[in-house]
Amino acid sequence: MLSVDGAAGEGGGQVLRSSLSLAAHLGASVRVENIRAGRGKPGLLRQHLTAVRAAAEVCGAEVAGASLGSRRVVFRPRRPRPGAYRFAVGTAGSATLVAQTVLPMLLEAPGPSVATFEGGTHNPMAPPFEFFAHVYLPRLRDVGFGVKVSLERVGFYPAGGGYFTVTVDPSNTSLRSVDLTSPPRAPRLRALVLQSRLPAHVATRERAALCAGLGLAEDAVVIRTVSSPGPGNAVCVFIEDGDECLEVCAAFGQRGRRAEAVVADVVAQVQRFQRTGVRVGEHLADQLLLPLMRAGGRFCTGPLSSHARTNIELVRSFLGSDAVAVAEKDGVSTVSLPAS
Repeated sequence: MLSVDGAAGEGGGQVLRSSLSLAAHLGASVRVENIRAGRGKPGLLRQHLTAVRAAAEVCGAEVAGASLGSRRVVFRPRRPRPGAYRFAVGTAGSATLVAQTVLPMLLEAPGPSVATFEGGTHNPMAPPFEFFAHVYLPRLRDVGFGVKVSLERVGFYPAGGGYFTVTVDPSNTSLRSVDLTSPPRAPRLRALVLQSRLPAHVATRERAALCAGLGLAEDAVVIRTVSSPGPGNAVCVFIEDGDECLEVCAAFGQRGRRAEAVVADVVAQVQRFQRTGVRVGEHLADQLLLPLMRAGGRFCTGPLSSHARTNIELVRSFLGSDAVAVAEKDGVSTVSLPAS
């Protein structure tokens, strides 16, 4: 049985989620200890527990330690099974991160699946649904995976209550290596302001600030009022190169935070990404590792985050030290994975 120290590296929920996906890929049992040991509330929170239970259901796995607050989980997977699934976080915890845990499993199942994920779709502790739909999933399709998504309802923090449906068809899968090392040609920007149960002036002020901060025309900023169980506000900026969405930078409104401060946050993120001159942003860099380990590929990103370094070391611990190669020069990191 493989043993993973959940406190290693970044030490958050990602270690657990990636361990589950890797164990299912290898058909190997894994024990994850010291889960989220460095966090203010260590152990499994609702979001992480949902990921464990979802992985167990898809893989017909035997699991020990699947309870709130648990700091140790033992996961013994069987072969992933296709089917119709529904996984509910029960809080505003990120439903997209739960989806990223089980998607690799469903892509290895012997038939198509439809999975609905409930919880937070726009949570300040995770990339928003727009990143999942417009950045992460298209890269999976580039690799050759047959996967689609539909957002049914937005769930803002702290009320949650959002949900989306992912359709997976492994029979549509034809894997191919991906090269994301070339610099963007002529990136362009557009923005989306989402809000629920807030005064209209919040979104209009955010649009004005986006136009001023990023030099956008007013019609490049779409304001969308959505139906959601609770109030909420998200500002998303799409950085696109031709038909490819390279990055979605996002910031979230909260009580007492001025609209202009929300926009200043997202503008700083956009400018930071633009300075790197790469195709792959900070969040996608660590999330690409598991999809690419089957087909192989390489990408250039900026300085590796603690999340990315932790995921690289985790993949190496499961697949071997040569599973991921990293070259770093002048603030650009080139990450390469051979097909497994």
